[in-house]
Amino acid sequence: MKRLIYISIFLSLVFSACVKDDFCIEETTPKLIIRFYDQDDHSATKTVSGLYVWAQGKDTLYKNQSLDSIALPLDPNEDITSYHFSSNSLVDQLDISYQRDFVFVSRSCGYKVVYNQLSVEQLTNNWIHHLTLNNETIDHEATAHIAMYH
Repeated sequence: MKRLIYISIFLSLVFSACVKDDFCIEETTPKLIIRFYDQDDHSATKTVSGLYVWAQGKDTLYKNQSLDSIALPLDPNEDITSYHFSSNSLVDQLDISYQRDFVFVSRSCGYKVVYNQLSVEQLTNNWIHHLTLNNETIDHEATAHIAMYH
């Protein structure tokens, strides 16, 4: 009888020490969404052919792609990220500046970054004619934050 009590106490201690696995299923740090439009018809999206995109001093994110929208990560450790956009051997540079707010999501996900007061400076004008900032806060990936006309 004592042995049965000891075994049941031991098993209850073992199983009570088990913890449910935590998986992050919530949205984490959102990316900057850029949508490309026709410079002559601002309501029509326009695919960029031969698109290359890379951040200053980083690897290329998009290589020779034909896309009408892209998602770019912003640097969570800096207040500015510089991106280069190339199409048909023409390169334009954008400096994207923002303020970072760290928001606690959950124990399994940790923190995410919400980017506020977004601003974009177009340093060159080789193939990108102009930009429109649609949203100064990046807290989701549901809609485009920047419209780029070419």
